[in-house]
Amino acid sequence: KLATTFIYVTHDQIEAMTMGTRIVVMKDGIVQQVDTPQFLYDEPENIFVATFLGSPQMNMFKATLHREKDGLHARFGNNDILLPPDKAKRIIDDKYIGGKEVIMGIRPESIHDEPQYLNNATTGIIECTVEITEMMGAETYLYLNCEGIPLTARVSPRTTAKGGDVIRVALDPNKIHIFDKETERTIVN
Repeated sequence: KLATTFIYVTHDQIEAMTMGTRIVVMKDGIVQQVDTPQFLYDEPENIFVATFLGSPQMNMFKATLHREKDGLHARFGNNDILLPPDKAKRIIDDKYIGGKEVIMGIRPESIHDEPQYLNNATTGIIECTVEITEMMGAETYLYLNCEGIPLTARVSPRTTAKGGDVIRVALDPNKIHIFDKETERTIVN
């Protein structure tokens, strides 16, 4: 309404996401990424931005990438996820393919336990043990253990999962983020 640019400084990511049209994410006085709130959330350039935005924060764990006849796969533990062709062709360097450890990230809302989603998923289905369920009203947080890897899923409040259950969940392969383990920068352009 005032047709004036305002600079608002906050450490509250929710405040920044709701009030800002563009956000500058800084760490130790160094600009990490500048963009719209939605783009920062969807396409973080590094692990700091990925884990700073979002609540609960993005799940992060070690994985490796392998090329097979049917495409590029991400593996962690005994789990194997076929990456969508569009994401696979955006890997910035083939040096990451063939066993080099990377950091894979996925947001809690991109992990599904709904039967309809599980029935339609063609990849990304993993088995986990539910450690804790946290009912939040409009959603439920599932704190999962997948072969020693802790994952948080944000699912429907109608979930039937409870502590101690062994369940299957589906990771949305379109929503997977992949980062260089040393530089912590995205390797998907």
